[in-house]
Amino acid sequence: MPRILIVDDAAFMRMMIKDILTKNGMEVVGEAADGLQAVERYQELKPDLVTMDITMPEVDGIEALKRIRALDPAARVIVCSAMGQQAMVIDAIQAGAKDFIVKPFQADRVIEAIQKALK
Repeated sequence: MPRILIVDDAAFMRMMIKDILTKNGMEVVGEAADGLQAVERYQELKPDLVTMDITMPEVDGIEALKRIRALDPAARVIVCSAMGQQAMVIDAIQAGAKDFIVKPFQADRVIEAIQKALK
């Protein structure tokens, strides 16, 4: 069962993703509300995969992604973006993101991206 860390500054977004993942037999091992927390939780929990929001206060998702990949080059991170953030998505992929999902989330797309990233 894949262990997943959800990172998003919006609690309802974390809840939506958590709901999709748990219904599909995945385990949410932790949540973080910003990039700094994301890096700390990653080190603490060693999840199989991270879903990372791009736009967050303090440290954004792309910076957090870079920090996590610096700690663990094998880290699997999927970025979550709102519509119209294509440039940021490209930055995230270049920084090592495995894939991206777009808000509002479609459950099948979320699961497909995660399964692909875990292969």
